[in-house]
Amino acid sequence: MEDFLQLEHQLTDDERLVRDTVRRFVDTRVIPLMGEAFEKGEYPHELTQEMAELGLFGLTLPEEYGGAGANHITYGLVCQELERGDSGIRSFVSVQSSLCMHPIYVMASEEQKKHFLPLMAQGKLIGCYGLTEPDSGSDPGSMQSKATKVDGGYILNGTKMWITNAPIADLAIIWAKLDDVVRGFIIERHFKGFKTTEVKHKASLRASLTGEIVLTDCFVPESHILPGSEKGLGAALGCLTQARYGIAWGAIGAAMACYESALDYAKNRKQFKQPIASFQLIQKDLVDMLTEITKAQTLNLQLGHLFDQNQAHFSQVSMAKMNACREALKIARMARNILGANGISLEYPVIRHMNNLESVFTYEGTDNIHHLIIGREITGIAAF
Repeated sequence: MEDFLQLEHQLTDDERLVRDTVRRFVDTRVIPLMGEAFEKGEYPHELTQEMAELGLFGLTLPEEYGGAGANHITYGLVCQELERGDSGIRSFVSVQSSLCMHPIYVMASEEQKKHFLPLMAQGKLIGCYGLTEPDSGSDPGSMQSKATKVDGGYILNGTKMWITNAPIADLAIIWAKLDDVVRGFIIERHFKGFKTTEVKHKASLRASLTGEIVLTDCFVPESHILPGSEKGLGAALGCLTQARYGIAWGAIGAAMACYESALDYAKNRKQFKQPIASFQLIQKDLVDMLTEITKAQTLNLQLGHLFDQNQAHFSQVSMAKMNACREALKIARMARNILGANGISLEYPVIRHMNNLESVFTYEGTDNIHHLIIGREITGIAAF
């Protein structure tokens, strides 16, 4: 789509190269699969190894651990392009990279890093992130999952819900209270007492695998606790900051797909003997869509610079995630309206993105919670 404010000039050659490579992958491999995958409610497993070969897992991690050493702007652009294909595909990469590989990189022992990260970068191990529980969403500190110290390790009991990748994950980053302090554990699928089931009957993120994790007297060896998680809940929330950054870019990728579909449709759909793009109200909608996409991209780009300068604050990430999801959902609904009856057909991407964005609007912090995070930052008063 058009670069209305010429933001392209702010990107480096390497950033553009990676973005364009992923864009081609999305255009040729992802988009052709997504209508049917969404309708069937199936994740296209063949894409996993292809994304690993493109180096999309752990993109920002050092090469010694299997990453590419890319900056955060590059990672953001990758998320934007992947979600232009489908939110489920970007979610898969976000969970693998930001919610699983990132906590291992920043909280694990050197032995844990060298064992798990290269295999995850190669797509040989798929991870999931277990924080949310059936009765603990926006208030993760109220989690009921518990860990008990025993000889040689820990016994974990609890349930995690709405966990992306859980049905196929080889390992899970699980958060549980140990002596009333939230700690992180690496749990491998073969551990006794670890069970996952798939969540069915979703009307959103249908091409993404979502599951429940049940821990029943699950023994976790001492070697699998994350040493750097001793600071408690803040360690878990720090991982969410990384994921929310990718979502801020990704949601705008979905908005881009909706805008481009609506623009093309408006130029070609004729009513009253002229393209509907010639009507004032249609042009207003298209202009509003482009304006909000451009504003969000500008915000995301500045946030990416702050990340790369180690100056980003979690409240700034909340603003970007909140803004991108809210505007992307509005744009999807406007595009659906422009397409009329065709807007609900999976022959076009709009209804798929619109349904997906309903989930993206909610996960990794609801719109209300992000408002309160920013409100606390600017007033100094916690309202939750």
